[in-house]
Amino acid sequence: MPTAFLYHPNCLLHNTGPHHPERASRLEAILRRLKATKLIESLLVFEPEPQGSETEWIRAVHTGEYIDFIKAVSKKTFYNLDPDTVVSEGTFEAALSAVTCILKGVELIMENNAENGFCAIRPPGHHAFSDKGSGFCIFNNVTIAARYLQKKYNLSKILILDWDLHHGNGTQQIFYEYPSVLYISLHLYPYYPGTGSEDEIGEGKGRGFNLNIPMQAGSTDKEYLNVFDNIILPKIRTFRPEFILISAGFDGHKDDPLSGISLTEKGFYEMTKRVKGIAKELCNGRILSVLEGGYNLLSLASSVEAHLKGLMEGVG
Repeated sequence: MPTAFLYHPNCLLHNTGPHHPERASRLEAILRRLKATKLIESLLVFEPEPQGSETEWIRAVHTGEYIDFIKAVSKKTFYNLDPDTVVSEGTFEAALSAVTCILKGVELIMENNAENGFCAIRPPGHHAFSDKGSGFCIFNNVTIAARYLQKKYNLSKILILDWDLHHGNGTQQIFYEYPSVLYISLHLYPYYPGTGSEDEIGEGKGRGFNLNIPMQAGSTDKEYLNVFDNIILPKIRTFRPEFILISAGFDGHKDDPLSGISLTEKGFYEMTKRVKGIAKELCNGRILSVLEGGYNLLSLASSVEAHLKGLMEGVG
């Protein structure tokens, strides 16, 4: 089955201003690269339109008050949720289209129309809490996908793997007490947002289902792949997920302006191949990957290309 590529032009409407690193040109750079290399011709491309049920699924994660607030402030030219997180006139529509892509990606995979998929969307999501946005993020896309899998498809074990440079504090908060979702994050530490230490392992029934792997500044492909082989893959085998979601941040690339990590395109490719291999082993290859960070346009585009090749190619 093919790899799905999900995108919508509405995601460009989220206007963060001329100097913000999380900008519309990120998606444009990805599309240019995939067209130039013709890789896009081998993907199952979708630009799904909102169906009217997206807000219902956002409410499965976020409070109604927060959703209504974002909708209201999106009528303004600019509004800052915090010093880093901008809401503009196009933000709600962009965020809604991002969720539409997520839901469509899940459906394609669960209904056996795609083996796996990648959502080229913005605004990103993993710093968004249930009741507030932060760190460039508005709605927490991967957690919405997880809720959708739980409620529509009755899945009981979902893995969220987060390799963004930054710890996904919003994702951690949302599922911190849930044993049905295993959250694994490897990230530069200590660094923004200041969370993600090894002793944050979950609470209550969720204790042991939150795994943080702090990485040292300057960590390379070799260090990351060693963590995959010796920590992450054994943990996944123990959990045995029915579906894998990836918070795919590419800001750990050595050329990224926000990075203190030294990953390369080869590293992202090899991490992807490892995830694909274990997904084949445990959950019929079901992977939906969701764009998070990545702010150097060239390294972002080439890293996404490498990631897609890893999703598309056979295990090896």
